[in-house]
Amino acid sequence: MTQKIVLVTGATDGIGRHTALELCRRGAAVIVHGRTPAKVRAAVEGLGAAAPGATLHEAHGDLSRLDEVRALAAGLVERFPRLDAMVHNAGVFPETRSLTADGFELGFAVNHLAPFVLTHLALAPLRAARGRLVVVSSVAHQRGRLDLGDLTYAHGFTGYGGYARAKLCNVLFAAAMARRLARDGVTANSLHPGVVSTKLLASGFKMEGHDSHAEGAATSVFLALDPDAAGHTGQYFVKCRPATPSAMARDEALAEGLYAASAALTGIAPLPL
Repeated sequence: MTQKIVLVTGATDGIGRHTALELCRRGAAVIVHGRTPAKVRAAVEGLGAAAPGATLHEAHGDLSRLDEVRALAAGLVERFPRLDAMVHNAGVFPETRSLTADGFELGFAVNHLAPFVLTHLALAPLRAARGRLVVVSSVAHQRGRLDLGDLTYAHGFTGYGGYARAKLCNVLFAAAMARRLARDGVTANSLHPGVVSTKLLASGFKMEGHDSHAEGAATSVFLALDPDAAGHTGQYFVKCRPATPSAMARDEALAEGLYAASAALTGIAPLPL
């Protein structure tokens, strides 16, 4: 059987690193993404020690910069003729509003626009494998509110509000991509990983989690590799089971509005329905 190849963004720390480790233990070749070459190299060394014999590839790029996201995508397409799964795990929780070099609110840029651009520009190998798009959201999406007229969040920004809004975008994005990729045999799903003690949880939520890192990685691994997940697309998962997201997350018109706006903001040619 051909070895599965899986990209995990934000795989140098926290849930992403444990996701990469569990994928390795299940025999997948893992593309370990991080912000810098040094962070990726350290993570690959640690993962190799924890999972001897694992096939690990390095990829880096600052997801707050669209030029680096585009370069990351180009490198993936050049190096990998197929991708069996793309796990968008990387995320940030900015406590104050700031804009990226491209002029986007930081949380929206990293948590939503980066996955949007990376998916579209690295779609060829995902299509070639009839692969799986996995988008890590959060139960926080239930508190998210999205105003398509204020995507830079210029009015009423709060740290939690920005994070919840970005996690809502994750669910909407996965649903929009599921509709577009069904004809290619590519699935797209989002998930809540659990409440895990990570740097993001400690700094953003000022709390500790009750779920282990292994539990936090389990649903991403299930959606990326498990045969039982193959027939699911356009769904939101909790603890490896389909769950019902918020009413706003189920708003198809809002998802399509976000998709069109994201394409326009980033210069990505939109995929037809």
